[in-house]
Amino acid sequence: MSLFKKLFGTGESSEEERDEKQSPFNPEAVIPVDELFTLNFKKNGGKFLYCENLDEVKDHFEHILEENDWFESEALCFEQKLFSLLEENKLNYTKPQQPKFLFASCENLIADEGSVLFSSNQIKQNKPNELPPNIIILATTSQILASKSDGLREIKKRYDKEYPTNITTIKYFEKAKEEDFLQYGSVAKNLYLLLLEDL
Repeated sequence: MSLFKKLFGTGESSEEERDEKQSPFNPEAVIPVDELFTLNFKKNGGKFLYCENLDEVKDHFEHILEENDWFESEALCFEQKLFSLLEENKLNYTKPQQPKFLFASCENLIADEGSVLFSSNQIKQNKPNELPPNIIILATTSQILASKSDGLREIKKRYDKEYPTNITTIKYFEKAKEEDFLQYGSVAKNLYLLLLEDL
C-alpha cells in the first residue's frame, strides 16, 4: 500500500490488500479443516464425490462402476457393513481372484496431507502395494481430522484396548509425472472418495 493511501486513506481496499489478507503466510487466514482436506486430496489426484445422504452414495457408487465398467466383476471388501452395496450391484466379494477394486471405509481422513488413514479393520494385513490399483472409500465428514497424530489419537480413543494393527495412510492417487523423491516407496492408487455428510 502506498504512503499516500496510508496517510489519507481511501474508502476501498485495493486488490493488493485483499490478496495480502488471503495469503497462506497470513496466520489469521485459517482454512477450515474440511476445505483443507478437499484441496490437498484433489492436489494428490484423488476423486472426490460429496453425498448428502445414502441415496446419493448409492447413485455415485453406481456411476463409478459404470464409468469404469466394473459391473458384475470382483471386488475386495473386508467390512460386512459394506457388503449390501456390493450385492445390490452384483459384485462378487467372496474370495475374489482378480478384484477390480477395493471397497472400504477408513479410520480417518487427514487434512494436512490429503491422505486416507487405514487400519487392519479395513485392509486386514495387506500392504498398500498388495491392494488393487483402484480403491473406492466410503467416509463421513466427521472423520476429517487436521493431522496424522490426531488420527492416531482418535484410533487410540475409539478402540480403547483392542487396537487395530497395520495402521497406514495412502496419500498419492495418481502416478507422479516426474520422479519425486518424496513419493519413493509409495504406491499410487486410483482412489474415489464417497464423502457422506453427517455433521
